[in-house]
Parts: sequence; C-alpha cells; structure tokens
Amino acid sequence: MKLYIKYMVSLRCKMMVKEELKKLGVRYVTVDLGMVDILGEISSLQREKLKINLLKSGLELLDDRKSILIEKIKIVITEMIHYSDELPKVNYSDYISEKMGYDYTYLSNIFSEVKGITLQQFIIIHKIERVKELLLYDELNLTEIAYKLHYSSVAHLSNQFKKVTGLSPSFYKQLKQRRKDNLENM
Repeated sequence: MKLYIKYMVSLRCKMMVKEELKKLGVRYVTVDLGMVDILGEISSLQREKLKINLLKSGLELLDDRKSILIEKIKIVITEMIHYSDELPKVNYSDYISEKMGYDYTYLSNIFSEVKGITLQQFIIIHKIERVKELLLYDELNLTEIAYKLHYSSVAHLSNQFKKVTGLSPSFYKQLKQRRKDNLENM
C-alpha cells in the first residue's frame, strides 16, 4: 500500500516520517520524497494519528486522486532538478509524461487547474532555486551552471534568473559575499 505525503521534500522530512511510522508500529518498505510504501495495510486509527502527527510538522497526508497526482508531478520535477546530477536529455514534457505514465497535456492541465501556475512555470522556479544553490556553493561558474541545467546560453539563464528573482546572478552572488563579509566584521 502506498501513502502520499505533501511537502515532503528533504531528507529531514523522510527521517521524520520514518520516526512517526515507527511510533505507530507501521512497517514500511521504503520512504521516498512524497511517498511511503507500507507493508500490508494501515488501520484507520493509525492513518488518522499519522495524519495529525504529520500536520504538526507541516506535512500533509493526501487522500484525493488529484492531490496525489499533483504531488507525484512535483516529486518528479524536484528529483529531476535538485537530486539528479544529469538533467534528462529529452524535453521535460516527454520526461515527465514517461515517468508519470500520462499524457503531458493532461498532467499540465490538472497541474494548472490545481496549482494556479503552469507546469513550465513550476519547472522554471525550481531551476532558478537550483541555480541559487549552485551559486551559493561557489563550485561552478555561471557557464557551467547553464550547461548543467540545460540552458541554451548564459544569457538565457541570466534573463530567466532576473525575471524570477529581480536580480542578476552576479548581483545575487555579490549579496552572498556581502553578508559573509558583514558577519565576519561583527
């Protein structure tokens, strides 16, 4: 049996969910981002307690099909952009459609209806968050980041970054350095 959990996006979330399952005596096979594979069935009382305990930590146990589908889409995108060293060589639409087993247009329409933004906008937002991370780590230059995230050029990345954040990538990086310098001078 699979359970789907909203807002479960980090290793810390996974550890917290494992701990909650252990407290309730629920045996599981795997705990992944947004999804738990339970061994056997879970009682309605256990499910309700799990739901309440997850809410206390800002996580939400999903019940309806649309919410579950949206969460699966978000997980595919999050894993693709944040946890994979290589972005797919195919179009994002083909990749998502293949991973989900649904037509991209269907997924895109449901996503837009529920989330109020397009799937493409959601992908761009996540790519820019990844760019921010990579800029802060200071291990790659902007050209390498553009290549890694499959931007057609540094200019394209910079334009998209500025459109989303209001800042150029270089100014964003300078802000980080200024904060660091200010902390060191305190």
